[in-house]
Amino acid sequence: MERRTIFQESDIRYLANLCHNCAECYYACQYAPPHEFSVNLPKTLAEVRLESYRHFAWPAPMAGAFRRNGLLVSVLAAGIVGSAVLFPPVRAAYVDFYGVIPHQTMVELFGAVSLLIVIALAVGLRRFWRESGPGAVSWTAFADAAGDALRLRYLSSGGFGCTYPDQHHSQARRWFHHFTFYGFAFCFAATSVAALYHYVMGWHAPYGYFSLPVVLGSAGGLGLLAGPAGLFWLKLRHDPAIGDDRQKGMDTAFLALLFGTSLTGLLLLALRDHPVMPALLVIHLAAVLVLFLTLPYGKFVHGIYRWAALVRFSAESTK
Repeated sequence: MERRTIFQESDIRYLANLCHNCAECYYACQYAPPHEFSVNLPKTLAEVRLESYRHFAWPAPMAGAFRRNGLLVSVLAAGIVGSAVLFPPVRAAYVDFYGVIPHQTMVELFGAVSLLIVIALAVGLRRFWRESGPGAVSWTAFADAAGDALRLRYLSSGGFGCTYPDQHHSQARRWFHHFTFYGFAFCFAATSVAALYHYVMGWHAPYGYFSLPVVLGSAGGLGLLAGPAGLFWLKLRHDPAIGDDRQKGMDTAFLALLFGTSLTGLLLLALRDHPVMPALLVIHLAAVLVLFLTLPYGKFVHGIYRWAALVRFSAESTK
């Protein structure tokens, strides 16, 4: 904020996405509530962040999904799971995964959805990038921003941690974010390795319990149990004065999807030779599909825009 003498609308959106909502400023400000000026920067920037998600959303009609994200997730989940129950793809009592749902069907469905996700996220990121400042930045800025994001540097607050869930410092929020992010990354790595095994090596699933895809997926699954559960626990205890109540549904829905996807995935791994496997597979894939469909229109986008804001911040810091 000290680098600006005049704030345009684009600067406000950039600042809002750069903010990590540590709430340090709220508890340090003498003009915060109950002062008559009632300055509440964390809440204001949280509201601006939500507006920015809608502003950059593609296609534009989907911007409304951010306001009713919890409802959207519920409807999609009910619709997909209901369809699977009414028209089950299972052709046998219990067989291998591809005996329940053909491999080609999985690839075509999730391939098409993934393409739409990448396009939607890329368009939103491009819009944010073009609005937030000049296009050219150094590779050093990208590297510094990546390091800050991977270490969650700005949730550390100099080693003391955020003033979250209340005015006392704690590293809990940072560590639960680490579990969530790296859990997601390990699961993505497991899927990528499995694709390499299938298409390049000619090795088809199911893979052994100590194979690389299973080890990576198990580690990621455990991270996606601990991280979202911990973040939800913190949200139940956080100071309501520093947040935007309109985002509760979106935040909770995202954490629930991550947790549910992980839980069903681990259960599927443990019970893959059990008669309940077909039902578990359908439920797990339904959870993954709902998660994928809502990635560009839910809490996931905050990581995309925050990293882009960190790149801008790094570039400005080196000038």
